[in-house]
Amino acid sequence: MSPDGRGSAWTTDRLAVGVFAIVFVVALPIANIAGLVSDYYLNLFGKYLALAILALGMDLLWGYAGILSLGQAIFFGIGAYAIGMFMMLEGSGKGVYGEPVPDFMIWNQVYQLPWFWKPFRYLPVAVAGAVLLPALLAVLIGLLTFRRKLRGTYFAILTQAIAFAVWLTINRNEMKLGGTNGLTDFKSVLGFSLSGPATQRALYVVTAAVLMIAFALSRRLVRSKTGLVLQAIRDNERRLEFLGYNTASFKIFVFGVAGGLAGLAGLLYAPQVGIITPSQVGVLPSLEIVIWVAFGGRGTLWGALLGAVSINWLRSVLTGSYPRIWPIILGVLFVAVIMLFPRGLVGFGARLGGLAARRPLVEPPMPAAVDVKQRVLEP
Repeated sequence: MSPDGRGSAWTTDRLAVGVFAIVFVVALPIANIAGLVSDYYLNLFGKYLALAILALGMDLLWGYAGILSLGQAIFFGIGAYAIGMFMMLEGSGKGVYGEPVPDFMIWNQVYQLPWFWKPFRYLPVAVAGAVLLPALLAVLIGLLTFRRKLRGTYFAILTQAIAFAVWLTINRNEMKLGGTNGLTDFKSVLGFSLSGPATQRALYVVTAAVLMIAFALSRRLVRSKTGLVLQAIRDNERRLEFLGYNTASFKIFVFGVAGGLAGLAGLLYAPQVGIITPSQVGVLPSLEIVIWVAFGGRGTLWGALLGAVSINWLRSVLTGSYPRIWPIILGVLFVAVIMLFPRGLVGFGARLGGLAARRPLVEPPMPAAVDVKQRVLEP
């Protein structure tokens, strides 16, 4: 074990990942087959785990690099629309030109498939587009902003404005993406009915497994030398620039990774929900992602998973009885976390553990930029 305790922490993380994988990847599907967990709840947890991948990318971006983006729902929407276009074409009949055309286009008197829909007739293209297109868009935004030294509040406001513009654009019927109704009524994927229990179970297992892989890779990233530089950017970017680092390149990189993870989340989310609309791409969903991470504990990775699952579970429970006041409840939760538990549920749990052991909780020191440079230069 290393003197700073990193070896022990790494062992604990691996144990936690193993337990999480056993419970969510193995135990829940088996319980579903045995009839102990209903198809409804398995599908519900599948949605939560897909959204946890979205929160994981947000934690990398905001929790570790200190970059607050209020437009992550854009990238989530691209991933969901990409796979949604494939499923719509798979379940559509032939148009007047002999090619599949979604019903909503025919209702709008569009009888020929638009050019940008045609590549999405193939699943590999849809899957690759769902991940790569959001990542490339994030990199493009990063090149246009981080290279110009745009940071902090200004970057957050810009991403919020972009999210609003994208929401307005997708709502237009002229975009041929379903307008305000979005893409709906997904029936099958690769010939398997989405309403079938076996298909939903398979989608759940894939989502849980992908979440574990994404978490493991994210943990490896934040523990690498690149991860140390990202944390130093969060703590004191100007000092790191003084030491000779090109911080813009690191910020573009992590923004692209977060965008790709958001697209991956949308890819896994849409088939399990059966619909994707502009309401899931705008400003409010982007703000909710920030709340998930803050509630769980930013800069921890586990907090992102915990926040996404717990808040979306609360949403499912409370919106059935109090749908109109859910935004108020969400706002109160966010304010309470900021005021009372700034380190989120994970930090609060660690504090309780420290009190139970009757020893003071020692917070891990933030890596100073100078220390980061020394560790990055280590062989």
